[in-house]
Amino acid sequence: MATKVAEPKNTAKTGPFKVLVSDKLSEKGIEMLKKEKAIQFDVKTDLPPEELKSIIGNYDAILIRSATKLKKDIIEAAGNLRLIGRAGVGVDNVDLEAATRKGIIVMNTPAGNTISTCEHTFSMILALSRSIPQADLTMKKGEWRRKDFMGTELYGKTLGIVGMGRIGSEVAKRALAFGMKVLAYDPFISPESAKQLGIEAALLEKVFKESDYITVHTPLTPETKHIIGKKAFEMMKNGVRVINCARGGIIDERALCEAITSGKVKGAALDVYENEPPKDSPLLGLPQVVLTPHLGASTEEAQENVALQVIEQVVDALTGRGIRNAINMPSLDPETEKALRPWIVLAEKIGMLHPQLFGGSMQEVTLKYCGEMTRYQLAPLTLAALKGLLTPVCGEGVNYVNAPAFAKERGIAVNENKTSQAEDFANYIAMEVKTADGRNTIVGTLFGNNEPRIVRINEFYVDAVPTGNMLVIHNEDKPGVVGSIGTTLGNNSVNIAEMTLGRKTEGTRALTVINIDGEASEKVLGELKKLKYVVDVKQVRL
Repeated sequence: MATKVAEPKNTAKTGPFKVLVSDKLSEKGIEMLKKEKAIQFDVKTDLPPEELKSIIGNYDAILIRSATKLKKDIIEAAGNLRLIGRAGVGVDNVDLEAATRKGIIVMNTPAGNTISTCEHTFSMILALSRSIPQADLTMKKGEWRRKDFMGTELYGKTLGIVGMGRIGSEVAKRALAFGMKVLAYDPFISPESAKQLGIEAALLEKVFKESDYITVHTPLTPETKHIIGKKAFEMMKNGVRVINCARGGIIDERALCEAITSGKVKGAALDVYENEPPKDSPLLGLPQVVLTPHLGASTEEAQENVALQVIEQVVDALTGRGIRNAINMPSLDPETEKALRPWIVLAEKIGMLHPQLFGGSMQEVTLKYCGEMTRYQLAPLTLAALKGLLTPVCGEGVNYVNAPAFAKERGIAVNENKTSQAEDFANYIAMEVKTADGRNTIVGTLFGNNEPRIVRINEFYVDAVPTGNMLVIHNEDKPGVVGSIGTTLGNNSVNIAEMTLGRKTEGTRALTVINIDGEASEKVLGELKKLKYVVDVKQVRL
């Protein structure tokens, strides 16, 4: 069944509002809270989960950084909680689904630490080029080993950037100032937008093959986990240098160690790790590696910025002055929010499906609306669709406020159309995305008790529940195909929750959409792709 979403709790009561600060914030942030007459706050850091669970229901809002883990059981115990404010970008320590279901607004501060993380990345690049940490260590031992630390100039070298969001873009600017050539891989950046930045948009394989330095600036998603692994290292130049100040897990650390030991990789600089702290990591014993303890956002300016921003956002939301940087909802009055909420959920799901099913460099998005939602302003639906579209690659930094800016930065044109003339369905949202490879359309509507459904994927009519893990399979319309798919899943202990079939005409191509419990492994996907008459298999996560 589709996820039921509660309407957001009324955030415009008269106060006083009780706020819990559960992670350390800057002193200026605390002083800012003290000046707010409508706010009563408690600072209680390092709380054990059970203690936090026992008191969180007493508060209207909670301010956190990365240490506090707001898991499902804690959120469900938060009877009065209206807002979660995250001082920083990542919200992987918050159960967003549980918060959304309970009607709790989750906010972050997506721009507060951009410069700090960018500068740390470039510091790591320079440290690698000139062996600064290693040379410093020998000097402090009383040694003078000039010949051991021959450096490399950045001028004229090629920097490969995987992920051209805010931080990746800032790194590119600094690389250009050093006289470097920049190759950038980002599914959402067009060649024209890249050219305006003075860089070259390239396929991932080209970035791997031609770069002297490679730095990653993507969120950690199932698609980006170990995106730099054994196969990637095999494609790279001998003597390449690799940097990760984004998220642990984007680089396969075991494969990195092997590549360094073999001499393929000249050096690496890491600020983030698959396990933090990396107590038993073999990286700790490699002299070619520069390591820092997750310091990307650890500057006085960044910590002050994110603290002040999140406090201002939460206070404004509690006192009815507006909602900004909400991860899980746009800013709407309660009546409109209640009417549009199911359509907002649907629009976001349709957006999330597009890049996972079709990929490609996006150039234009056209949203067509028909039915009851057209009585309202359509901006919230378009924002939700864009957020869904951009999130699979750009990650948790995308929200309802900044999604249009993300699209504009990547040169994606956005169009809205509405009609009163019903086609196949009386009420629907259709999203067409133009890429360099063509146009693809997904159509969705609401069934029964306002439950989202995907009813068309290009020419195929289906009845798919857009939630959880889904397999989307293109196959020849032949007898036995569906049975062989079901048998393969069953043999691998993958349970089918829902299944829908669509075809254009008998005996041609067909589309099979399956909701599964849990996630299908690469082994299972490989077996499905080898089945007779199966053309293509994709796993999407909603």
